[in-house]
Amino acid sequence: MTVVVTGAAGHLGGNLVRALLARGARVRALDYTRDWRALDGLEVERVQADVRDLDALRRAFAGADIVYHAAAVISLRSDDWPLLEAVNVIGTRNVVQACLDCGVRRLVHFSSIHALRQEPYGVPVDESSPLALSPSSPPYDRSKAAGEWEVRLGIGRGLDAVILNPTGMIGPHDYVPSHFGQVLLALGEGRMPALVASGFDWVDVRDVVSAALKAAEVAPPGARYLLSGHWVSMRDLAILVEEITGADPPWFVCPLWLARAGASLADALARRRQGRALFTGVSIRALRSNRHISHERAARELGYRPRPIRQTLADLYRWFEQAGRLKLARAEGQG
Repeated sequence: MTVVVTGAAGHLGGNLVRALLARGARVRALDYTRDWRALDGLEVERVQADVRDLDALRRAFAGADIVYHAAAVISLRSDDWPLLEAVNVIGTRNVVQACLDCGVRRLVHFSSIHALRQEPYGVPVDESSPLALSPSSPPYDRSKAAGEWEVRLGIGRGLDAVILNPTGMIGPHDYVPSHFGQVLLALGEGRMPALVASGFDWVDVRDVVSAALKAAEVAPPGARYLLSGHWVSMRDLAILVEEITGADPPWFVCPLWLARAGASLADALARRRQGRALFTGVSIRALRSNRHISHERAARELGYRPRPIRQTLADLYRWFEQAGRLKLARAEGQG
């Protein structure tokens, strides 16, 4: 069986490719990047291609049974809409068209919890929640919602596709690292100056991968699954990190109103220095998201069971140390 993974050199893609190889699949790894560290040493066919190039996708998808579409731009800035639209919306439209043109048996599309409206906050988010297509939604949220809509249009044209909406993914093989991987590195090194008085729902990237593999096998066409993990406050997260790494947590917990004011300045400074701020106005808004995200359908139909977040963090920091990104102050399990 030939399987194509777009965004194969990313955090999700690197974990997914490993799981597919362990199952004996022939993997065609597609990515636009020149940084293939996530796939070093793996027996895969590498294809450097851009999801904005429909002809390149047709060539890459030829003979494929399943396509896992994980390629996306993740942005926590408010001025990235042109790029987000080009990759997350038009790129997904191209993936859908290439799947139809090449007779791909099934598309597994990785959307995001950000593609769904979070309000009202007292009502759990589930598969019936509407897409965040409003112009007032953050650009990244809107782009993922619009990309998911492109998949829905493809389903209407006869495409067999399944949509997955994971929450904030963390876990091993985070080579770049991801945005929140940077936050966790800063916490593990004891250089995070402050915390924000909020939290988020975090899920192990390996649990998302397991659900995706199961969905490819058994999900009904057109199904959507929310893949949540555990809502944890930033303060409680820092305490877990201290237990695992020995790094002292920040003593100051910043109120949300103050964090919003400071985030705009931090984002502006990061743009001037051509870097990226750990916290921006968009990321602070994300930390105000709904605490109640239901993965009941995934549990019922896919046997989905997210592992404890402490286990995820321990595995991630162990991987960071093995990858030479972090020296733990003490071994896990030592007090």
